[in-house]
Amino acid sequence: MANSYSQIYLHFIFSVKNREPVLKKEWRIDLFKYISGIIIHKNQKPLIINGVEDHIHLLVSIKPDLNIASFIRDIKSSSSKYINEKKLVQGKFFWQGGYAVFSHSNSQIGAIYKYILNQEIHHKKKSFKEEYREFLDFHKVNYKQEYLF
Repeated sequence: MANSYSQIYLHFIFSVKNREPVLKKEWRIDLFKYISGIIIHKNQKPLIINGVEDHIHLLVSIKPDLNIASFIRDIKSSSSKYINEKKLVQGKFFWQGGYAVFSHSNSQIGAIYKYILNQEIHHKKKSFKEEYREFLDFHKVNYKQEYLF
């Protein structure tokens, strides 16, 4: 084959340290735009970024040579710096260590996109902890309860 082709979609979830509800609605959109710029700068394609006060979701179309751990580390590091330099929160801002990442097929992208788009509505009924456990269970990820939160 003369060329290589791929279609890889990843859904990332990560939270504010200690799940503090500090991501204020009035500046979250600017944060999401900033994170989108990081993703584009890394030669990947953001499909949607959204979240609520204590965590965010990213849906990204990636290239096969992406180092996932470095990618998410850079997003979290750069966005933390952005939040701190803009003094958007009292004190020092940190993301929680770790993250979740799930792969999805093209046929699932519409549903995942809609799910991420409707985070505020969704979290009126369900906590981040419940949501996170459900994702891990649905994707059959082994985890130890004592290390989740």
